[in-house]
Amino acid sequence: MTAAATSSLRKDRRATPPFRRVLVANRGEIAVRIIRACRELGIATVAVHSSADTDAMHVRLADESILIGEASAAASYLRGDAVIAAALTTGSEAIHPGYGFLAERASFAKAVEDAGLVFVGPPSGVIAALGDKLAARRGAAAAGVPVVPGTFEAAAIDRPDAVEAIVAEAEKIGFPLLVKAAAGGGGKGMRRVTRSADLPAALAAGSAEARSAFGDGSVYLERVIHPARHVEVQLIGDREGTIVALGERDCSLQRRHQKLVEEAPAPGLTPAERRDLHETAVRAARAAGLENAATAEFLFDLERRFWFLEVNTRLQVEHGVTELVSDVDIVREQLWIAAGFQLSDEVRVAADRAAEPARHAIEVRLSAEDPAREFAPAPGTIGRWEMPSGPGIRIDTAVEAGARVPPEYDPLIAKLLVVDATRDAALDRLARALDETSIDGIQTTLPFHRFIARDQAFREGPMSIDWVDESWPAIAANRRSAALDVATHAAAAAVVASTADREAGMSDESPEGRGSSAWARSGRLRAIERLPR
Repeated sequence: MTAAATSSLRKDRRATPPFRRVLVANRGEIAVRIIRACRELGIATVAVHSSADTDAMHVRLADESILIGEASAAASYLRGDAVIAAALTTGSEAIHPGYGFLAERASFAKAVEDAGLVFVGPPSGVIAALGDKLAARRGAAAAGVPVVPGTFEAAAIDRPDAVEAIVAEAEKIGFPLLVKAAAGGGGKGMRRVTRSADLPAALAAGSAEARSAFGDGSVYLERVIHPARHVEVQLIGDREGTIVALGERDCSLQRRHQKLVEEAPAPGLTPAERRDLHETAVRAARAAGLENAATAEFLFDLERRFWFLEVNTRLQVEHGVTELVSDVDIVREQLWIAAGFQLSDEVRVAADRAAEPARHAIEVRLSAEDPAREFAPAPGTIGRWEMPSGPGIRIDTAVEAGARVPPEYDPLIAKLLVVDATRDAALDRLARALDETSIDGIQTTLPFHRFIARDQAFREGPMSIDWVDESWPAIAANRRSAALDVATHAAAAAVVASTADREAGMSDESPEGRGSSAWARSGRLRAIERLPR
């Protein structure tokens, strides 16, 4: 291809849409997000749905919809054959998997390719290379990327005679350590082990859960780096082999190894540290021939060292915070790259300035979970649904008042994102936005996020990945007593927020005080009242 031709692939994007019709193989807010991006590009969309999602927002927004199965994910959204059949029936040219479900299944991506369709994401070979966490660890180590200490081959759990050798290897790595699934993420198949005696049972349990979740029971060992922050780099690459980093995100606030709060850029890093991290992530991705969007994940320890964990070969839930800081629409870019175009000029410019970002964005995941009961799922029907608005606020959701949050799927119901010039300003905006938010009918994580938005420790710097498990009052109290007084802890969270206001010289009566308005006070009271007793 000539230089003039490749240049035209960057400049002539608006001459015609990248595809005529795209099938969205997902549900919820990410399906809505993709459908909206397609519509802006002039692409017709097809929604697939289960019997539980017949009236869902993504079904209503798409140009066409097809029922592919019953409510359970296994009978619908995980049926790759039904998804591909729907794409062929509707004349779709491409399939966008979003995240979760089929997004990181190399076998599905290969089936899409074999059907003559375009998979909007990394090619099946790249997913296979990076989706296998052990292969990714080996590849990163070979490329000179620092990898979290651990094993590079699957544990031989089916061989009783190998137990002694596995335990000996674990003792070399050092406790505490994690048993981790080689074929997936999201905390599935993961077990924390603090002593040798518990390792065999953890291996068996982790393998069984991994097999159930991913169809592959392979597990390996990895040292626990504690305390540590979870920092990930947004990568994007084209078919010509150009790979860039659009910046990094801090995702350290987690429960059950799943994220609650994400922000970009990662607080406290110097421009030099960012450049080094971005270059390291690109090196790991280039070793696997990355194309389209992916995320390289790292742990950041107290000695300010980054340790490679894995590469997620898909769009991330938290991609929006990077979009707000970089001014790049990652979903649109995915579609253009999948159609064979080079990286846009906007992406290249954003990558050049990623080490010195001019804005700060924060996202909180509003989920149908009870933060006072260790974030137990709380499905049900939404009553009042009031989302905030104003400068620098973005809401990604697919629900509304009267919508049912089904128990069959992930409990995420909305992502609330804010952006401002500095982290402190973004936190102030987040606190205001959360005070304006009102959700009734179901229990949500809103009280937790209101607490965090005004927590002085969080304002001073991000927490470690263990903070929720070790310090969130409800979990700590559950460990002390089986009879948890939920209302007491919710009230304590509100008192902490009010105390932070007073320490900053702002009273509840002060009209200019942070969180001092009537709606802030009533919001905290409603949060307490809504928590189940």
